[in-house]
Amino acid sequence: MRRRLGRTRGCRWAGLLFAALFTAGLVLVHQAPGLAASDAAYAAFYGGGSGGTLVTLGLYVVPFAGIACLWHMMATRTLLQVLRPRSWAQIPHWLHLASGVVFVCLLFTGTAAVGAVALLTRFSAAPLPGPEVARALTVVGYAMVFVYGVRAAGMYMITTTQLARSAGALPRGTAVISYLAAAFLLVSTTFHPAIVLVFPAWVLLLSIVLLVRRPTGASS
Repeated sequence: MRRRLGRTRGCRWAGLLFAALFTAGLVLVHQAPGLAASDAAYAAFYGGGSGGTLVTLGLYVVPFAGIACLWHMMATRTLLQVLRPRSWAQIPHWLHLASGVVFVCLLFTGTAAVGAVALLTRFSAAPLPGPEVARALTVVGYAMVFVYGVRAAGMYMITTTQLARSAGALPRGTAVISYLAAAFLLVSTTFHPAIVLVFPAWVLLLSIVLLVRRPTGASS
């Protein structure tokens, strides 16, 4: 049991990797013009020849962030299952799985929509679509990430915190911070990229806590 638990706790490094990759991918993809940008800004960015390079690079970073997120999720589930074997019969156990998978799917599709035109500039000689098409794709991508994705992330945070507290793996103070951050994501209405960084920051906090803290034991 100790060897299995130690190996699972070692997978907490996936959380640190996710936080780094997600932040890097977000910064790169955010180089694309936002919703408030003018048509001239869209045309200048994508018609300049090199404007989409960083965005395209971000599109290749984001999948690895998603893989690290899934790895972190499964490692966390395995750890909590070891600490509290009967947790699989509880609703939060399956909500945790569903919200994590939904978040990664929305992350992939949302960033793909935002970076679609940038990808076209790198790998196609076809005429670029007009600014209205690029803006429409950006709106779709932002909706997937900022409207739906952050809610899935908030649910993931709530269920992880609930399961970890029940297993004695999370101190009370960290749990309070987690619930407050999750509530913030659930009610947020902004499209500012900083809102998305709440989730990797929380994953980083959770990973550090699980790396350095010895579980106190599962509660019934």
